[in-house]
Amino acid sequence: MPIKKEQTLTFYRPDFESEIQIPLIKEGVSAGFPSPAADFMENSIDLNKALTKNPLATFYIKVKGNSMVDAGISDQDVLVVDRSLEPQNNKIAICFIDGEFTVKRIQVEKDCLYLMPENATYSPIKVTEENQLVIWGIVTYVIKKV
Repeated sequence: MPIKKEQTLTFYRPDFESEIQIPLIKEGVSAGFPSPAADFMENSIDLNKALTKNPLATFYIKVKGNSMVDAGISDQDVLVVDRSLEPQNNKIAICFIDGEFTVKRIQVEKDCLYLMPENATYSPIKVTEENQLVIWGIVTYVIKKV
């Protein structure tokens, strides 16, 4: 199976100085049966703050490519990435391997580390001593257009 070119990523810093306040209905919306009408209290939300636990270590990253579609990450999605989180088995991470960025799921096996795509047309990346790898950050949210 030929190895497909990895996706490219575009990095952005959140704008924590933004004054934009988007209305938020805290009660939520039913995805099953309709709920009875209620007086919805309208509050506001700043997504830069709501999606960020560690502002100085958080970046938005736009995905280009489809190696993670089965994990719900598609071309043009925006990832919220926290660089302060520790890499762990099975987490989705932004990885810098051999001079290129990619987004993959971390898979730790006995004496071996793999960067796993979530699309059957892409091959896993087995990390060896010859590779230069930095787990750059952990994906905490996916923002997508529907």
